[in-house]
Amino acid sequence: MTDTAIITCALTGVLTDPRQHPVPVTPEDLAASAHEAWDAGAVCMHVHFRQQGAGRGHLPSWDPALAVEVAQAIRSACPGVILNFTTGIVGRDQSGPIACLRAGRPEIAACNAGSLNYLKTRSGGQWAWPPMLFDNPVDKIAEIVGVMDETGTKPEFECFDTGIVRSVAMFAEVGLVARPQVNFVMGVSSGMPADPDLLPLVLKYRPEGCPWQTTVIGRAEVWDLHRRAAELGGHLRTGLEDTFYLPDGSRASGNGALVEALARVAREAGRSVASAAEARALWGIG
Repeated sequence: MTDTAIITCALTGVLTDPRQHPVPVTPEDLAASAHEAWDAGAVCMHVHFRQQGAGRGHLPSWDPALAVEVAQAIRSACPGVILNFTTGIVGRDQSGPIACLRAGRPEIAACNAGSLNYLKTRSGGQWAWPPMLFDNPVDKIAEIVGVMDETGTKPEFECFDTGIVRSVAMFAEVGLVARPQVNFVMGVSSGMPADPDLLPLVLKYRPEGCPWQTTVIGRAEVWDLHRRAAELGGHLRTGLEDTFYLPDGSRASGNGALVEALARVAREAGRSVASAAEARALWGIG
């Protein structure tokens, strides 16, 4: 366990409609929101790219020119910031994420470490969306990890269930990756629940000694799990991709308010909040 906690801010997410929720979409808005989170204690920004223009900001984009524009805007607003690009995509064609990695060259990129039936139901007994498979076979993972090696990008393996956690250990065993970094994604309806009692059990199955953090999806209940992660020595993440709600159940005004609350959780658990330089040293990135 390290006494220092690295805070990541997930700025905007995949499909959240900016006409309904206060998520940043343009490079300028992403940079402004990142600066707000930076001032509150986040030193790593997890970034999704959105189509630009009226009525399109809820849709993802894999335009490498946009990735560069967003990266430059955030780096200018937050000198020394660590960028973490998304790479998640349904289907085998990863040409879009690969182009964005090669263009933007982030320090870290999320790497989905296994497949998941991505499901959610509504209270009336209906699917919230048509059942879908978030497919991530090993050859797809190996391809994107190979590109990350080329661009000097550290993969952060996103694990939605315990079998995926165990798979990351096997990736290390066969030489697919050295010193993996894992992110326990908890709160997706068909994945691991956002249960503080589950976290110590999941930790048993990560590759020995590897850095870890939690991504917690949900409403006000996510904060109990954040506290448990801080107590157990994990690094921490919040942002409008993950939740809109503060510990008291009120809606957050933006990413800065969420990061401020998470930094307070870290300090209450006896952890200090990492600077960007400290985070780079802990994660072994340049």
